[in-house]
Amino acid sequence: MASETQKLDPARSARDLYGTELRRQRQLAGVSLDRLSDIVNYSKTQLHGVETAERLPLPPLSSKLDAAFGTGGLFEGLWSIIQRERYPDRYRRFMELADQATDIHEYAGHLVPGLLQTPAYARALLRVGDPEASGEEIERKVELRMGRQGRLGEGDGPYLWVVLEEAVLRRHVGGPATMREQLAALLAAAESPRVDVQVLPFTYGEHTLIAAPLTLLHLSDRRSFAYFESRYGGHLVEEQAEVKRHQRAYDLLRVNALSPHESATMIESAMEGFASCEHRTN
Repeated sequence: MASETQKLDPARSARDLYGTELRRQRQLAGVSLDRLSDIVNYSKTQLHGVETAERLPLPPLSSKLDAAFGTGGLFEGLWSIIQRERYPDRYRRFMELADQATDIHEYAGHLVPGLLQTPAYARALLRVGDPEASGEEIERKVELRMGRQGRLGEGDGPYLWVVLEEAVLRRHVGGPATMREQLAALLAAAESPRVDVQVLPFTYGEHTLIAAPLTLLHLSDRRSFAYFESRYGGHLVEEQAEVKRHQRAYDLLRVNALSPHESATMIESAMEGFASCEHRTN
């Protein structure tokens, strides 16, 4: 574990500034890491990592720190800056809007959307996406992706509706054990009153959205946005007439997908297939 007196440079990054401010507020309050761990229900190791800028302050830590120290949104504001700093320019506008969304609709034709990925599944994708990245770089990206999922568990988090192609359930990512864990996580997520998961079976055939994943964001001020992403970049659609066209295409898939109950049955079947596959390889 790094020394608690590790040198931080607040001018270097928002992450360093967050760690510096956490250490300062903790020392002003005369609170040890052990005591703060009990207060915010966050492990001492994780808190130490945040304080030394070695870990990301994943939600809901920031709101808990603001409550513990009475800092009036300071840490939540710093977390927002960290997110903007971490994402490339072309994603920042989308991420900012996603943080404001009250409803998120996603169509995924090949992979589980990031908001529902497990760490192992995300790690496998990130490794193949950037073979030259170090293990530390991959873990930081995984940590960041998991951090985005924090809003789903918050009281004012968005409602998430996901339509997955059957191929998403059948594609081997990270091996059978990783896929079983991922599919189990999908089933668990679908039990939340804020999350719906539907599967579009192979038998449906071709459709308008088959070429690329789609995310639709709906905000409380009634603005809506559509976002397409590929390996080489993303495209945010803000023109409302075009957004409505993409929404209609999405709604058509949703009504032709299996019901949530039928989808859960298909996910369970896919899990059994990966369990059999894992058994044969052992």
